[in-house]
Amino acid sequence: MKYLTRQEEIYLLAIWRLQDDAYGVQIKKQVAEMSTKNISYGALYFTLEQLFKKDLVSRTVGEPTPVRGGCSKIYYHLTPKGKNALNAAYELHHSIWDGVSLFTFEES
Repeated sequence: MKYLTRQEEIYLLAIWRLQDDAYGVQIKKQVAEMSTKNISYGALYFTLEQLFKKDLVSRTVGEPTPVRGGCSKIYYHLTPKGKNALNAAYELHHSIWDGVSLFTFEES
């Protein structure tokens, strides 16, 4: 299995955390909260498109709402492949950090 990039991992985890509320604005907020970096909508939708092309996420179109001028929200969901990739990333992190206790770096 090919490992996820850190960016892919953050986006997939954001979608997983949001569950049925995973659409553009909410994903952007969740990613910013988790990574402490503000991302542009262009970067957001580019990455979501890449995840879709890799079959890591699926998308569904919601009902049009008057608040959005009749536009529909696009909701994102993890595919089985996306869930497996996220689980593999979790396992990888645990295996790399296994046996390492918290430490501090001393300045030289």
